[in-house]
Amino acid sequence: MTRRPVAYLAGPDLFLPDAHAHAARKVAIAAGHGIDALVPLDAPAPERQPGEALWRAIFRQDVGMMEASDIIIAHLTPFRGASADAGTLVELGWFLGRRRPCFGYSNASTPFAARSRRQIAALPDPVSDIAVEDFGLGDNLMVVGALEGGLVTPPEGQDLPFDSLAMFERCVARAAAFLAGRSPPG
Repeated sequence: MTRRPVAYLAGPDLFLPDAHAHAARKVAIAAGHGIDALVPLDAPAPERQPGEALWRAIFRQDVGMMEASDIIIAHLTPFRGASADAGTLVELGWFLGRRRPCFGYSNASTPFAARSRRQIAALPDPVSDIAVEDFGLGDNLMVVGALEGGLVTPPEGQDLPFDSLAMFERCVARAAAFLAGRSPPG
């Protein structure tokens, strides 16, 4: 019997008000595609510790789950800015640095450059005339370039709710096809 691949499901979903139920839906979708999934909420909550001890315990638990995973499936919908959640990007870089396959999706269809310009209009850059990266991508080129098969997004002009699982399911199907050695679905 061969071991099923394990995916680390990264993303700011853990901040959702229904985080545990949302994570359970994601785990079920992954299982339906033959992938076992770990989410940061899977770790047993560290005993209540003050400040630094608590966040360091959470960090160690998350790294332990990443070490136990074969791939990452990252939720890269912009979070509190024009780009993906900073913690998720650290996790993505961790997997990339270990040459483990990286997959990602976003529920935003608006290109990164347009989102960046909107953010600059609302909160100007510290120095005027700083260039805006514009390759027509869904996020910074280093984020999209790290992903097997690119960033899974809805058609332009069709943003989905932050917690929609439609692009997640497409991304999981792409990861499953990659792991099985097949061409990933569109």
